[in-house]
Amino acid sequence: MKREMQDVLQNNILRFWLDKMQDRKNGGFYGRIDGHGVLHADAEKGAILNARILWSFSAAYRVLEKEEYLQAATRAKEYIIDHFIDPEYGGVYWSVDSKGQPLDTKKQFYAIGFMIYGFSEYARATGDREALEYALQLFDCIEEHAFDHEYNGYIEACTRDWQPIADMRLSELDANYPKSQNTHLHIIEPYANLLRTLRELQAKQTCDYVPVLGSVLPVDIAVSAEDLMRVEAALRNIIDIFTDKILNPETHHLDLFFELDWTRGAGHLESYGHDIECSWLMHESALVLGDQDVLRKVEPIVQMVARASEKGLNADGSMIHEANLDTGHVDDDLHWWVQAENVVGWYNFYQHFGNEDALEKAMRCWDYIKQHLIDYENGEWYWSRRKDGTLNLDDDHAGFWKCPYHNSRMCLEIIERSQNL
Repeated sequence: MKREMQDVLQNNILRFWLDKMQDRKNGGFYGRIDGHGVLHADAEKGAILNARILWSFSAAYRVLEKEEYLQAATRAKEYIIDHFIDPEYGGVYWSVDSKGQPLDTKKQFYAIGFMIYGFSEYARATGDREALEYALQLFDCIEEHAFDHEYNGYIEACTRDWQPIADMRLSELDANYPKSQNTHLHIIEPYANLLRTLRELQAKQTCDYVPVLGSVLPVDIAVSAEDLMRVEAALRNIIDIFTDKILNPETHHLDLFFELDWTRGAGHLESYGHDIECSWLMHESALVLGDQDVLRKVEPIVQMVARASEKGLNADGSMIHEANLDTGHVDDDLHWWVQAENVVGWYNFYQHFGNEDALEKAMRCWDYIKQHLIDYENGEWYWSRRKDGTLNLDDDHAGFWKCPYHNSRMCLEIIERSQNL
């Protein structure tokens, strides 16, 4: 499994992004290749896509130490700093045009979370002080502008200058509520990575700042005790939010949308991909925090949420997307990201709780991915297959939401975890 994933990671996923998505004319990476393989060189460039590229190549460089991955990560980092960071109000734009000019300037905290994820991973991989400082600045943006001091948790979005915004949705597919499981999921994820990075860099005492590739300048590490305490406190709090607010204690699924006071909104929705993804990310966060009391509280919940996600499993190991229990509508497409998180979630269950059946679930889903989702001819993975087995070519092969993140992370997680067994 490890050998296969390393091959897919290097020769299918990352190779695609290196060969087909680097924008040599306008800088950074192209914004879109559609489901039929057509490059849209004039497509907008999204914050989510670029942050996930930064994370993916930074993590790949940290694990595999290939120079071309560092070059791609540095390309993404520099483009984000030059074009996505708002120099006037702070935070990051939601999107820029193909030439790098601000296009949609709203501040979506989901996107800022992913930028923290990317910058912190780059700092973790390289010891780059600049990346660490950007990660901490963006952490401050979320804590200052998104945190709800009355009811706890984080709101979805603001205008460019941090004022209230009417439409808080991530996309047209989402309900318009001030809080969501999805945004909290992708805040707990970067906060855990930022804390891990701060601790690792502090332990090293020095870091290598790389202003130009190939030039290494030793500098004193810029990790303060105050930064560590603030990030640790925020991570501890958001773990509690998941266990006490987002988790549905009756179903063990994670509710998706909420009013400010945590009243559930948008009806009875179940997202099986988010359930299994959250099961291992919540566990990872508790492990990074390192508090045994928190871990004792979280680990039974991790197992309950994973088992609840089994409702979306098919006999062949694949997992459907989500269901609306009020309307009876089921999205039974087999999305690429759901399958990737399905593999990691069950592998995590096996690794930490010794459940052999969980390993079988992970391996069956990996077999499904190999047979039905990997594009062996053009590189990368298809967006999804439909219930009848036909390929979904209507959605992007690479684009605003189709990034080298879920699938590359799956590969990297299995590579690293298998080394620790």
